[in-house]
Amino acid sequence: MSELSESAVLHTLRLKGVCSVTSVAERTGVGVDALESTLGRYRESGLVTLHRGDLAGWALTAAGRARNEELLTREIDSHGVRSAVELAYRSFLELNQPVLAVCTDWQVVLGSEPLVLNDHTDEAYDASVLQRLDSLHAAALRMLADLQQAVGRFADYDERLGNALARSRSGEVDWVTRPVIDSYHTVWFELHEDMLATLGLRRSDERRRTAGATERTPQGELR
Repeated sequence: MSELSESAVLHTLRLKGVCSVTSVAERTGVGVDALESTLGRYRESGLVTLHRGDLAGWALTAAGRARNEELLTREIDSHGVRSAVELAYRSFLELNQPVLAVCTDWQVVLGSEPLVLNDHTDEAYDASVLQRLDSLHAAALRMLADLQQAVGRFADYDERLGNALARSRSGEVDWVTRPVIDSYHTVWFELHEDMLATLGLRRSDERRRTAGATERTPQGELR
């Protein structure tokens, strides 16, 4: 398998966490049979592991994570685009907390005390939240335009975010925050992880730089 394909496979596992061979195949365009053989070799070399049980699937080991970051560093430095990725990352951080606030307000009614879950029966409220997301999405597209020009691997995020937003506008309320689908929050979180991996950063590094600020998912988990 070529270095490019190795990077694609390892990077998919980095972004997805634990996933099936089928999921990796769909994301990379590599055939399932070839992937099973390749993942078997990666397992023997200590780059990946196969989880069984309730959370079954393939995942990176610490060595696999390090190898993924090595390949990503080589990719952006060999093409001289590190500064472009860093600039996009700074723009992302300016949007990140507002986007997460919108996601929270989509699930919990803004200003309610005690907290009231949004049952999406108030169309005016939902419209106001989506209007805020529309504005943030426009800024995100500008950031992504420069990012995907620098690194082609980022080219599908604008389409995936746009699809989630369009489905949300059409009344499919799950497409803002539901975690098991390609919702806006799911794709946004993956984009964040992609930038961190590409620049060799950790979320803990980011939190320290933002004076201890936490990133909370709509479900209340710390990211």
